[in-house]
Amino acid sequence: MSVAEVNRWSGPGARGARSRFTWNHFLWSLVWPARGHRILPTISGTVLISLAMGIGTAAYNSSSNILFITLSLLLSCLILSGVLSWLNLRGVAWRLQLAGPLRAGHDASVALDLRNGKSFLPTYGLWFELEARPVGAEVPQRAESTITAKGIDVKAAWAKADAAAQRGTVMLRSRLECGGDARLEWGFKPERRGRLRVELAGVGSLFPFGFLKKEVGTDLRAETVVWPAPVEYRRQAVLSARRLAGGERVARAGAGGDLRSLRRYTEGDSHRLIHWKASARTGTLLVRQYAAESAEGFALWLRTEASVWPRPEQFELLVSFGATLAEDLFRAGQLTTVAIDSEPPVPVRRRRDLEDFLDRLAVVEPRKAASAGAGSDSTHPFVTTTEIARQNLMTFAPDGARGVAAYVNGNQAASA
Repeated sequence: MSVAEVNRWSGPGARGARSRFTWNHFLWSLVWPARGHRILPTISGTVLISLAMGIGTAAYNSSSNILFITLSLLLSCLILSGVLSWLNLRGVAWRLQLAGPLRAGHDASVALDLRNGKSFLPTYGLWFELEARPVGAEVPQRAESTITAKGIDVKAAWAKADAAAQRGTVMLRSRLECGGDARLEWGFKPERRGRLRVELAGVGSLFPFGFLKKEVGTDLRAETVVWPAPVEYRRQAVLSARRLAGGERVARAGAGGDLRSLRRYTEGDSHRLIHWKASARTGTLLVRQYAAESAEGFALWLRTEASVWPRPEQFELLVSFGATLAEDLFRAGQLTTVAIDSEPPVPVRRRRDLEDFLDRLAVVEPRKAASAGAGSDSTHPFVTTTEIARQNLMTFAPDGARGVAAYVNGNQAASA
């Protein structure tokens, strides 16, 4: 999700959307409105139009001035309703604020910022239709008949895509003053992991009289990542970190007692680790970096062969279990490296490394086993058997028809 796309203002009042007012452009927009823009009569508006047609017919047949005056008043109400509805939306801009990543099965919210750029008229009674849809759930846009077999398949695909989407409406309940701004929030719950697209499907208004419903289409959207949902699991004694022989310390950053080096301060470092004297000498904020304690960590390795994980629900449990274990081990300072399939292990030293791993788990899918030879998984990414023993290699395997078990060097360490 790019910051520029999320922070982009859209709508009639956005920069770049404003244009010099001309009557030709205004009249042509009434005849041929922009895509997604339309004005529809409501039930009361339909009754008013029918009543105007009836009074108009009676006025022409009877030549009654009173009926002509009544007809002109009804038509004036319709015209005034359309003009005020147009002015109500003119100068208003909106943008989406989506804080990611999200969690599957957890409540999330999308903020919609509003801004009224008009200098003399406030804005009333807007509603905003929002939609959250998994990326990849869209149906290809092609002409198909709903009678043929292909058309039936497309219709079923559309129904499946609509079922995966979540929709909601937020209302502007108070007026938006001239030059003012407001923020609306829409709450929803992502159902599954993966990439999620949130878009503003449309903006509507019944202002001022409720005779006409004005709708404005938008192309405002934002994408984010939905991390796997955390799961409950049972720990075994093997999952407790072991000690290295001889009480040695490993040569990596940690929270031990031996000072290893000094490095530049980065966001998230504790202020207690700042070396003030060295920072004063160099003019740069430096923090102490200690050697890790002699307690050994775990190297997490996730394999996603479709032949091993043929059931989709069991594969989803594997991904959620791996993500939950990675977070718990990281909080305990026991996560050293992570790897998926045949890729090289990635060290996990800070929170950002863990988030990158969770981003990859959010979009991982079962893969076909590589052919024997090039790219085969017969040799895993951890170099030697000695390194495997030192790193407490954690792997995963099916546990029955539905469960997943985690193994450390062949011994079961946890199960979900």
